[in-house]
This record gives sequence, structure tokens and C-alpha cells, in this order.
Amino acid sequence: MSYVNNNINSNAFLLSLFECAIDEALPYGHIAKYLPDDKTGKAIVIGAGKAAASMAAELEAVWQGELQGVVVTRYGHTVSLKRTTTSSKIEVIEAAHPVPDAAGQAVGERILSLVSDLREDDVVICLMSGGGSALMSLPAEGLTLSDKQTVNKALLKSGAAIDEMNCVRKHLSAIKGGRLAKAVHPAKLISLAISDVPGDDTSVIASGPTVADSTTRFDALAILERYDIEIPTAVFRWLNNPKSETIKPNDPCLANSEIHIIATPQSALEAAANKAVQQGIPTYILSDCIEGEARDVAKVHAAIAKQIAEKGQPFKTPCVLLSGGETTVTVKGTGRGGRNSEFLLSLYNELQGHPQIHALAGDTDGIDGVEDNAGACITPDSFTHGQQLGLNPQHYLDNNDGYHFFSALESLVITGPTLTNVNDFRALLILPAKE
Repeated sequence: MSYVNNNINSNAFLLSLFECAIDEALPYGHIAKYLPDDKTGKAIVIGAGKAAASMAAELEAVWQGELQGVVVTRYGHTVSLKRTTTSSKIEVIEAAHPVPDAAGQAVGERILSLVSDLREDDVVICLMSGGGSALMSLPAEGLTLSDKQTVNKALLKSGAAIDEMNCVRKHLSAIKGGRLAKAVHPAKLISLAISDVPGDDTSVIASGPTVADSTTRFDALAILERYDIEIPTAVFRWLNNPKSETIKPNDPCLANSEIHIIATPQSALEAAANKAVQQGIPTYILSDCIEGEARDVAKVHAAIAKQIAEKGQPFKTPCVLLSGGETTVTVKGTGRGGRNSEFLLSLYNELQGHPQIHALAGDTDGIDGVEDNAGACITPDSFTHGQQLGLNPQHYLDNNDGYHFFSALESLVITGPTLTNVNDFRALLILPAKE
């Protein structure tokens, strides 16, 4: 089947690409090759993230020996695990995201306790994915959960990039920034991660609990100052204490540790691109690691799409543009919505109903910010519909209220929890001009 005409159902087509990207990012079929050849022994399982439960389910399916442990995922992201015998069981616990709660703190304590006093011949398998930083939140010495919540909320509204936020989080944690690996030592540690960060930096995924950290407490202080974040006195005192420093490269506690990334934003984009090409539309991946303010990233995407539609540069129509990464939103309004709704609202504002351009933006975890939608989609008709409803896109953009804008247009994309997370997915379909 070919979609090289203007009769395409653009929403259905773009949604199929989004679903394909999500399927590729799921852990199923991606874990076994990173495990030891002998899978008949006993392993302790720990983990945190939005994909922690689905990763644990896949591990159960491929591991032949005994599994014991605990993983934590976001509320509503649990899957049923089949091995619940007295000799083999992985417990799944739910906690809050993106702001940590007491459940996340409690499971952090349990995980540290579980891996303490291990021997060199013990095996620990750690399952990490996006969201793990908040879900496994154990405050450092002298800090409270309230201290961490205060800083985390301010960071989420500040517009700080994910690596900046996680730099601060690592230095306020008793378990992240390589400290979990230190607790596991001298046991064998195998970390498996689904990347949700630009560049697939393992020290940033879930704030790198099992890998070395090259950032310093001084970097954390500089980030807090850069974004003018007021911090509790205890946080300031702790970051000025050398004990707040994270585990650095070449630390002996990492000698028996390895980490493998089992799914990435790039692999998800490539799967979507292949699906579009199979449907007869040339597809181009702009980047898998785009960062910056969501509304500004949208302006660049709009400019490229219009250049293609109107001048045939750098690509001819029809075509699809794909991109991923993790944009940010500096929250100044009181509206609802995440970075993908913000991106699409800004794109809508820039395109003004351009007759050739259709778009979808969504978060691959199924949750845009803290809302019940993954994102939204627009067609050329969306602009006319918005005008008929009297919607002022700039007003909604100024109020960071993409959720209500696209809800009014009935164009929210709602998938529910996907049980994975490789962050933002954006797809723009540019069709030929109608003759």
C-alpha cells in the first residue's frame, strides 16, 4: 500500500508510526543476549523505572534459575509476573513520579538492604529505565524526603535539561550516582537499561545508580544557582560537604560491574522510519537527541517542514520527518500539559494550518508530563477547527496549557502506560500540494 496521495488518513498513519516506535522500545526480546550463557543459577533482581515491571517480566521469561528481588515502577505501570513461588519471586512496588514519595524512599531502603553483605560469587541484575531517579529516591545523609521534593519540584519547572536535573539528584541521593554499585560490590553486577536520555549517557539514565559519575557537587551547586532555585539549608550544607561526592570513574567498586543498553531512542525512530518507508513514504530522522525549549524546537521543525513543502528542500514531498530527545518547558503559566503538548501547540501556532503538513508529538511512556495523554496530533483542518472554537493558541501557549487546547480540538493521543520509555517522539508528514 502506498500513501503518496493526499487522501491519507494522516492521524492514523502517524499514530501507527508512534505505536511502532513504542513496540521497538519494549524489553521483549532484548534482554537475553546481555545475560550470562549460564542462566540456571540464582540472581538477585533490583530495578527502578517506568519499564521496570515489563523488564522484570522479560527477565523471568529468559532466566532459568532462581530470581529473588524487588523493582519499583510508577503507579499504574505494573504488569503481572508469573514466577511467584516460594523459591523464586520478583516483587513489583509502585511509587510516585516525577516527584518522589515515601513509597519510593522505602523501596530505596529495601534495595540497599537487599544487596548489602554480598559475596563475590553472587549475581545481581539491575533493571533501569526512565523515571528511576524519582521512583527510587533515598535522601542522602542529613536530608529529608521533603528536602528532595522541594528541589525536584523547582527543577521540573525551571527548564533545566535532564542531565542537569540528574546531576543535582545524584548528589542529593544515598543510592544514585554509582552508590548502588558500591553497595553491591564485590558481587557481580549486570545492569540493563532502556535509555530515555539524549546521547544514551548511562550516568544520566535514572541518575546512574550503578555507574561512575563525572559530575561534581560543585556542578550541582552551579546548576541550582543558574536556575535561581532556592534550596533548603540542609541541601546547601550537604552539597558543601565532600561526603556528597558521587562515585568516580576507575573506582574499585566498579571492577565487577557491567552495563548494557537494551533499547534506545534511535532504535525506536529507526523502527518507525522503516514502517513509513514500507508504506511508500521516504522518511528522514533529524536527530534522536534534540534538547531545548519545546516551543523553540517546534519553530525549527515548522521552518524545515515549510521549506520542504514550498521549495522541495532539503527533501521532496511526500516525506516524513522523525525526531526524538528530551525537550524542556520553563513553566510560567498555570495550565496543564507536558513538553510534547507544548511542542505541538507551538508548531500549530507556527504552521497556521499549512495545507500540506500534519504532525504528532508524544512521550513514549504514554504520559506527557503528569497528564493522561501521551501527546497530541494536528492536521491542516485543526487550525480551522480551532478558529471555529475561538481558541487562541498563543494564550494557551503563554499559560503552558497544551492539554486543554488539544482536548478542545479532540486531538489528544491517549495510549495509557506503555511500560517503556525512550522519551519524545515527533513525526511530521509533509504531503505534495494539491493540484
